[in-house]
Amino acid sequence: MANFDEGYVPEQEPDEPAESYLGSDDLYPEPPHPINWELLTADEAETEWLELNGWVNWLRRTYGLPSTVIPPLWHRHAELVWELSALHLHWLGAYDPEQNGSAPLGWHRDFADAQIRLREWVAASGTKLDRDRPTRQTYWPGEKSGPEISETPIENRDEDFVQWVIEDVNRRRASEDADGIDPTTGEIQD
Repeated sequence: MANFDEGYVPEQEPDEPAESYLGSDDLYPEPPHPINWELLTADEAETEWLELNGWVNWLRRTYGLPSTVIPPLWHRHAELVWELSALHLHWLGAYDPEQNGSAPLGWHRDFADAQIRLREWVAASGTKLDRDRPTRQTYWPGEKSGPEISETPIENRDEDFVQWVIEDVNRRRASEDADGIDPTTGEIQD
């Protein structure tokens, strides 16, 4: 039987940091709000990517989720990013100290539904534990088809995530600079 006194620290996996995702009190300086990934500035995107990545890692370990639900390169698939982002927001609301005591049960019910959708999207996208490819697109008559899609092996998931975030932040920053938008205020500069 586990000892749950104040000094109790659960056993950690050797490669898992001692800090739990749940112990990060300073991560939320404001109430949680929906994330529109299309409208984030470079700095906002970097923060949101890192926060979502931490939560997704916590989620998959806590619930023992297979790669058919959350694959290593989920961040490269918009359909998975949007679903996981919404699930994260829902979780934040359900476990808010001001929330009703039954809110976590609602989250778990919705989490079960979300796992079905995630499984379907992972199957459709073709991403797997050891290899990935871009999600296939259906091109309508008259649309130009995209490039040939091929699988690539996954060598190091964490390095891929970091590179993905760097590229996304740089793309957003270049767009901000080209548009002449002040990243602090969102105002258009003369």
